[in-house]
Amino acid sequence: MKEILAMIMAGGNGERLHPLTTDRAKPAVPFGGIYRLIDFTLSNCINSGVRRIVVLTQYRSLSLHRHLSLGWNILNPQLDEYILPIPPQMRFDGDWYKGTADCIYQNLNFADTVNHEYFLVLSADHIYTMDYSKMLMFHKEKRADVTVATTQIDQSAASEFGIMKVDEEGKIVGFEEKPKRIMSLPHSQQTISANMGVYIFNNDILREFLEDDAHKDTHHDFGKNIIPEMIPRVSVFAYDFRKDGNKRPEYWRDVGTLDAYFEANMDLIGPDPEFSLYNPNWPIHTHQGQYPPVEIVSSNEFTGKKSGVCLNSILSGGCIISGGRVENSVLSPQVQVHSYSRVSESVLMEGVEVGRFSKIKKAIVCEGVKIPPGTVIGYNEEDDKKRFFVSNSGIVVIFKDNDFPSLREDTVRLQRLIDGSHLRLLEG
Repeated sequence: MKEILAMIMAGGNGERLHPLTTDRAKPAVPFGGIYRLIDFTLSNCINSGVRRIVVLTQYRSLSLHRHLSLGWNILNPQLDEYILPIPPQMRFDGDWYKGTADCIYQNLNFADTVNHEYFLVLSADHIYTMDYSKMLMFHKEKRADVTVATTQIDQSAASEFGIMKVDEEGKIVGFEEKPKRIMSLPHSQQTISANMGVYIFNNDILREFLEDDAHKDTHHDFGKNIIPEMIPRVSVFAYDFRKDGNKRPEYWRDVGTLDAYFEANMDLIGPDPEFSLYNPNWPIHTHQGQYPPVEIVSSNEFTGKKSGVCLNSILSGGCIISGGRVENSVLSPQVQVHSYSRVSESVLMEGVEVGRFSKIKKAIVCEGVKIPPGTVIGYNEEDDKKRFFVSNSGIVVIFKDNDFPSLREDTVRLQRLIDGSHLRLLEG
């Protein structure tokens, strides 16, 4: 794969993921307990044999640069292998990147220093596993100028994606970016081809179109401008990202919204998860701190019964479930769940502490949040909206700046009774 240069666009503002992106770039948002979003794209590159990678950063990039430095210093520059973060150089008029295409265009000066035949252009905020070497093989077999990776989605979701019209040979003959109404399709066709944001370009072709677009009044965007302009002029093919036969289709998720981010985390858990992190043939690399093992405590304390339970969940290093109950949740490192509390269908980020007698359901709790004893979250949407940010589908997001109301008197009284060993709690 020496003939290919990977350019990963990692400068997105991530407004739709706020407040998770308040202090960090979107690709640096934690996911799946120990990972960051960018880890999946970078792991795909490494596992595919791509060894020359640049990461194009922009907004709030400190956390992202730190993560790359700590966790991705794994290649040997002496062998012409590297993962190189490049902040905006503002080469033209001192501007920030105006769009995805402009992001690549402003860094062609670096590409000039690399002897390569193909550009592999990627996004840093999608969850999937993909062998890019197979896509490159397809690109060569078709003698394509451009290859766009596509996945199949239901027609009802067309307005959220770039939609491709593909002929029988796999050639793209039509493209609409997030259409309100989709192109005419056979009545029996339930799914449509959506753009995954994974592109392979012949070197000279991409340069030609980027240079042309740079001098036009456009959005300077691959989906809105570059790809539609290419389709009638050069050979553009769709690489169908699906398994053969009747097997489960390959997993791919755009986690650009809080609801999509939450659902993707939930896809990781259970006895038969939609997306598994445990494939030894396709490891997901990341940086991990030095944490002690997970501890789940189940014991009698005074005369109260305290039972630590964890079901269908992911627990990261340093987590302590001390008499609490965790179900269908993802816990990042050093999370503590204290006695008589319950956490279900939730994502708890690093260093979160859940106080006694708390109940948390369908929530995303940001790093370092200390949830006071007796707090109830996710059971009454009207109450939650008065205190926290609530997404369109009812996911509650708690971050450090949230104020928690004082404890109810009956909760305080109950805790005093238990601490004084005057009450025996029964399970349930």
